[in-house]
Amino acid sequence: MSKYTKQDIIRLVEEEDVEFIRLQFTDIFGMLKNVAITSSQLEKALDNKCMFDGSSIEGFTRIEESDMYLHPDYDSFEIFPWRPQQGKVARLICDVYTPDGKPFEGDPRYVLRKVVNEAAKMGYTFNVGPECEFFLYHTDDNGLPTTLTHEKAGYFDLGPVDLGENARRDMVLTLEEMGFEIEASHHEVAPAQHEIDFKYDEALRTADNIMTFKLAVKTIAKRHGLFATFMPKPKFGINGSGMHTNMSLSKDGKNAFYDPKDKLGLSQDAYYFMGGIIKHIKGMTAITNPLVNSYKRLVPGYEAPVYIAWSATNRSPLIRIPASREEGTRIELRCPDPATNPYLTLAVCLAAGLDGIKNKITPPASVDKNIFAMTKEQRMAENIDSLPGSLEEAILAMEEDSFILDVLGSHVSEIYLKTKKMEWDSYRTQVTNWEIEEYLYKI
Repeated sequence: MSKYTKQDIIRLVEEEDVEFIRLQFTDIFGMLKNVAITSSQLEKALDNKCMFDGSSIEGFTRIEESDMYLHPDYDSFEIFPWRPQQGKVARLICDVYTPDGKPFEGDPRYVLRKVVNEAAKMGYTFNVGPECEFFLYHTDDNGLPTTLTHEKAGYFDLGPVDLGENARRDMVLTLEEMGFEIEASHHEVAPAQHEIDFKYDEALRTADNIMTFKLAVKTIAKRHGLFATFMPKPKFGINGSGMHTNMSLSKDGKNAFYDPKDKLGLSQDAYYFMGGIIKHIKGMTAITNPLVNSYKRLVPGYEAPVYIAWSATNRSPLIRIPASREEGTRIELRCPDPATNPYLTLAVCLAAGLDGIKNKITPPASVDKNIFAMTKEQRMAENIDSLPGSLEEAILAMEEDSFILDVLGSHVSEIYLKTKKMEWDSYRTQVTNWEIEEYLYKI
């Protein structure tokens, strides 16, 4: 059931003195974009008549087929609490359409919506709760971001050691004002690292919420003279930021992952869903971990999940089964990082899980010991494989998984792979300070 009608939004804009409306959408690489209109153009926008040049957005369209239309999702209407109280600013999240009225295949929201509709035909609703981590750093005299911090706090520390406490509190209050239900917020393991967890929701709304969350966190950080970054590994020698993703399916109003007769409380659907993810995880990794920098987080020694295994009793595997049962039963995929495009990540996770259910893919036995402490020979003996070790390896794995390419569609997969190959080539041809310091004087 819809929260708002067209008339509701027109009335709210008038009553709340909203002057600007930002029509937001997300590009293939997870960057939030928008077109700002004044309230005088609102009715035109709500009638899906707002056009933009798709050729100017990376990965969208060629110059000769550039006209695109924005179709606002009425339920996404939100007034930004950080903007002025006179002449307020609101936003609407939009789907992207072609001039002939069809959904644009390069729109990440459409990619997720397709898989969500497939799940619905099978009787399932996909629920997702993300755990978004980020760093708060100082800016320089020009307001540009640095990786400097005075802070030395660690996991669950509090003020005055946690110097980001006030900024994090304001982020939580702002998010609650925007309709988020914040379940927890705390300092994370590394200095200047933080986490704010919000309540799970259906997949499309969760992906929207992740994009809104990033915008709000960055905006409030700036108000505190700080810079918030969702870069996975901004500093050597400390933990990186992840976006652990908690997933469950519901069917007929009940959690389809719960079965009280199973010793772990997991249903057959939950095991098959996990089996599908494990089968496709290598092909998904270029999506869940999209940057060269992502793979500097995914190394043993910093709690990052690099080994393809699952467990209900320890945190070293890729997939963890949290202790909650009944309606709280879920599986936690621990490899995604916050640089990912949430629409594409949730699309490939759901599609892989549904593939597991359809084809009854049984996961391997759980690994209930610390995989980080095992030798290479011990891991080989238990058939424990690893995630791709670099963006290049992830690209190759994605190219070999025709199922994942099909989920993304030819438009997204071709542009995504082409761009990521260019990113890898640009990185591998750089000459770094490490190389100069390591080799120049020796050779």
